[in-house]
Amino acid sequence: MADTALDVVVDQPWLTQIADPLSSAVHNVYEAAGDAGRQLKNFAHGVWLGHPLHPVFTDIPLGAWTTALVLDAAEGATGDRNCGRAADIAVGLGIAGAVGAAVTGLTDWSETDGRAKKVGLVHGLLNLTATALYATSLVMRRNGQRSAGRALGLAGFATTCTAAYLGGDLVYHERIGVSHADQGGPETFKQILTSDELPDNDKRLADAAGTPVVAVRQHGHVCALVEHCSHLGGPLSEGTLKDGSIVCPWHSSEFALEDGHVINGPATSAQPCFDARDRAGHIEVRART
Repeated sequence: MADTALDVVVDQPWLTQIADPLSSAVHNVYEAAGDAGRQLKNFAHGVWLGHPLHPVFTDIPLGAWTTALVLDAAEGATGDRNCGRAADIAVGLGIAGAVGAAVTGLTDWSETDGRAKKVGLVHGLLNLTATALYATSLVMRRNGQRSAGRALGLAGFATTCTAAYLGGDLVYHERIGVSHADQGGPETFKQILTSDELPDNDKRLADAAGTPVVAVRQHGHVCALVEHCSHLGGPLSEGTLKDGSIVCPWHSSEFALEDGHVINGPATSAQPCFDARDRAGHIEVRART
């Protein structure tokens, strides 16, 4: 039932009309800041953390506003003003955390496509609504309208829970924020190409015991990475080869050829690599352990 309702929502054409220009605007803001913008974008994605930064921030408003809900109930039942003051602090903390969640979430969302982009937009709009409800609630509390403030807080909490459900859909159905890179590969060296099929400063798509591999020769050295980008599965063999790195053609994630570490996001998970060698006229690879 919930999935059917969600499908009806994401099929609305107005979502695309909002999503496309908003996504472009996010890209333009980071690009306008040059190298500093690129570093800030990598920070917001969580490249330095090794996984998306957004979930770290989402725990703050969810935890704080759950605490406020309990304290609000205690204040309403007992009239204890100490519970009310503590609830107000929790509401404010949740609002602060929501700002961080919004910035990181918007950055990650701008690098999605298709259904995930539309679900993510609804998710973000609901969280924005919840934050606005809590901000209004906090103002009303401080103006002495505590009953009305608590009621708005309850509405904000319900909205937050709905947004959290959509967040789960993005992770578990759309696989946003998890690695899309293939796993596996041969445990012993396996031939994937002849040596003359891989000229210097070039790349080739090959198969290593059922695992797609992009093999690269640069400065006479052979490297091999899993073909599908860890971000959303883009084909690295169709990407851009740079000095010491390769750039995914879909969302411009950049990985080091030597060990697959992320140079530039939106990817946050390192790209799995293979041990590679040029031996007896053949390029050979094996899974790196």
